[in-house]
Amino acid sequence: MPGQVAVRDLGRMDYKPCWDLQESLFQPMIQAKIARRNAGLGPQDPSDDPALALPTSHMLLVEHPHVLTLGKSGEETHVVASTERLAELGVAYYPINRGGDITYHGPGQLVGYPILDLDQFFTDIHRYLRTLEEAVIRTCADWGVEAGRIDGLTGVWVEPDAGLKARKICAFGVKCSRWVTMHGLALNVNTDLAFFNLIVPCGIADRGVTSLAQETGSEVDMAAVKARLLAHLAELFAWQRIA
Repeated sequence: MPGQVAVRDLGRMDYKPCWDLQESLFQPMIQAKIARRNAGLGPQDPSDDPALALPTSHMLLVEHPHVLTLGKSGEETHVVASTERLAELGVAYYPINRGGDITYHGPGQLVGYPILDLDQFFTDIHRYLRTLEEAVIRTCADWGVEAGRIDGLTGVWVEPDAGLKARKICAFGVKCSRWVTMHGLALNVNTDLAFFNLIVPCGIADRGVTSLAQETGSEVDMAAVKARLLAHLAELFAWQRIA
């Protein structure tokens, strides 16, 4: 059935094993789509042959230990801390294959990796990003935090119309091949925002970052945020959760 998504909460996981897990799901989905195409099947055509079944999409939720990741279009100079300082703080660093610039992941931040076959939803990468953003905007609203977009800047922002007072609450960086996605979003829930001082977040030097905890004035229940984000994603993508 089209639009099925297996959801996994990975808890706390180091970045590299999680990246490897994404690849282990992403690559077979691409190979399955190639096999289906070679068999003359359309993107949503059913098949009685298990080897030609529609690929199952995945949604991974995770918190990472302290790590910086640099996208393909990023600048290494946007890491402003020295190698020695990163080592002192226990912050790992990975140049990776997503779009976007430098970002930070760490405890208290909810990272979501949708590994979706967009042929089963819609084949429009801009709409895909806007849909992810909308799910986060609605999640923020569940905690009374009004968030939105800034033209020309991917992400979700608090006070997006306030010029330089706008604060990024969620960063995005994705990869898409044959309409299969990987990487995703990083929503600051109870994140220690001081770690963003190690970088120029997403290469944007003139605006700050924030978190749900910062905006609400108290720690936020991470499990509740996960549940609301998943609910909004399921509604917006009209997906069927199978795990």
